Amino acid sequence: LPQRLATLAATAREEAQQSWQQLQDQRQEITRLQEQLSRARQDGERWALALQRAQREALEREAMRGAEQARQQELIHDMKGRLLELLREKDALWQKTEGIDTPMPSPVPRDAGLCSRCRKDFRLLSRRYNCRLCQGKVCHTCSVDMGKQGRCCLLCYQQGHLQAT
Repeated sequence: LPQRLATLAATAREEAQQSWQQLQDQRQEITRLQEQLSRARQDGERWALALQRAQREALEREAMRGAEQARQQELIHDMKGRLLELLREKDALWQKTEGIDTPMPSPVPRDAGLCSRCRKDFRLLSRRYNCRLCQGKVCHTCSVDMGKQGRCCLLCYQQGHLQAT
């Protein structure tokens, strides 16, 4: 019986030793798993912060794009308004000029001391020229130099009376 008890005690010790070793191995495994879990939580927190930052940046970009789009829409609206104003102004000017036929040269003024076009006085500094086509007296501003043909008034020049000379 004592030998049997010794064998049983030795077997129990071996089993206890094996259980103790398994317990130590399991504790090490638990420690390793806890470390992995801690690292995974830290990674999760970093990814969550990165996601929040990316979402915030996306919202900021969206707000900036919205503001820029609003500015562009306002600019388009202003440009359309200005275009309408210009079209109205063009139409008004067209209506004013529609009934105007080609102007005739104004008659020579009775007072030879005034320009026949702008009615400016001829003085020492404003020279008087005779139009080669209508014979009117015009100032330097209201005349065009035709070279060898002399000077003519702007109105005759515009009407194309140049072929006559």
